[in-house]
Amino acid sequence: MLARRPAAAPSEGSLRIGNVEIRPAELQVLIEGVRTGLTVREFELFFLLAKRVDSVVQRPEIYELMWGGEMPRRDRSVDVLVRKVRGKLEVAAPDWRYIHTHFGIGYRFTPEAIR
Repeated sequence: MLARRPAAAPSEGSLRIGNVEIRPAELQVLIEGVRTGLTVREFELFFLLAKRVDSVVQRPEIYELMWGGEMPRRDRSVDVLVRKVRGKLEVAAPDWRYIHTHFGIGYRFTPEAIR
């Protein structure tokens, strides 16, 4: 298991939403100062949703923006990528939920503490 190291000071152009800091120039997401370890593709999905905080983004739109073109019928690429991102976020902040499912529609980014 990798040791959790605090990241350097925030960079210019970073975005803060709740306890999340997004550094687009570095392709990094930090939760309470700790890097989440997202891959480039995972970061792209997270940033796409975070730019539309509190808004539902439909699966076909996510697919088009991430992979280009129309989403094939029964394609699960978006769902698999969301699952990977959620897993890494849960490791970094087990008491928080960030990406919420709207069944049959898409996903919404809203940081919420689990009580």
